[in-house]
Amino acid sequence: MELSALKELLDRKYEQYHQYGFVADDPISVPHRYALRQDIEITAFITATISWGNRKSIIKSSVSLFERMDHAPYDFISNHSAEELKKLHNWGHRTFQTADLLGFIQFLRRHFQKHDSLEEAFLIKSKFRSVEESFIHLGEVMFSDGETMLDRSRKHVSNPAKGSACKRLNMFLRWMVRPGDGGVDFGIWRKIPLKALMMPLDVHVDRVARELDMLKRKQSDWKSVAELTEVCRLLDPKDPVKYDYALFGMGIEQKKISPDIL
Repeated sequence: MELSALKELLDRKYEQYHQYGFVADDPISVPHRYALRQDIEITAFITATISWGNRKSIIKSSVSLFERMDHAPYDFISNHSAEELKKLHNWGHRTFQTADLLGFIQFLRRHFQKHDSLEEAFLIKSKFRSVEESFIHLGEVMFSDGETMLDRSRKHVSNPAKGSACKRLNMFLRWMVRPGDGGVDFGIWRKIPLKALMMPLDVHVDRVARELDMLKRKQSDWKSVAELTEVCRLLDPKDPVKYDYALFGMGIEQKKISPDIL
C-alpha cells in the first residue's frame, strides 16, 4: 500500500476510534474516574502495569484495588499506616501479586515525598532525553533502594535495554502525554514531547501492522516498536502514536483485515 493510501486509511480509522465511547471498555476508564492529577497518575500507572489479558478483567482488578484505598489512592499511598496496608492483602492480578503491589506503593510514596508529579520518574535530572532512556531510568529509580521493591517485581517494569517492547509503559505515556481534547487521553504531562512517544505494540497492533506491511521485523521487541513508530512518524511527525487507535481498533474490529475494512 502506498504511503498516501495508508495515511488516508489510518487517519480515517483514527477518527472512527478516537472517541470518548472508546473509554468505557478500556483500562483507561479507571483513571478517568479521578480528578486529582496524582490520583490519575497513580491509577493509570498501576492499571497500565497490570494491563495484560482480558480488558474487563484488568478493569475489574484495578477498580477492586482502588476501592480498597477508599478511592483516594494518592492520600492512601502518602499517609497509610501498617494496619491500613492489610486492606491490600490477597489482592492480585495474574502474576502481579500483593508483594509486587506493596513494593510499587512504597516506591510511589517515596517518589511523591519529593515530587509533585510521577512524570519526574521518567526524566533524568528533570530533562527528557528519549523514551528508551526514560524507561531504563524508571527501572533504576524504582529499584534504587534495594529494599522496597522485590527482585521478582522487575518483570513488571519493562526494560527496552533487554529487548522488551514495553507495551504497557508506552501505553501509559500515551495516556499521560497525548492531548485530552478527544476525551480519551489526559495530556497532563508537558516535559515529554508528543512527537517522541513510541507505539504500544500489543497483539492487535502487531498483527494489523504486519498485515498492512508497516512492520517487517519477525520479533515483537523494542526494535519492532522503533520500526513501527518510524513508519507512523512518516504519516504524522507530530503525533505518531495516534495511530495506536487506528491499528488497535482495526484489530478488535476483525481478526483478519479484509477488503471491506480497507
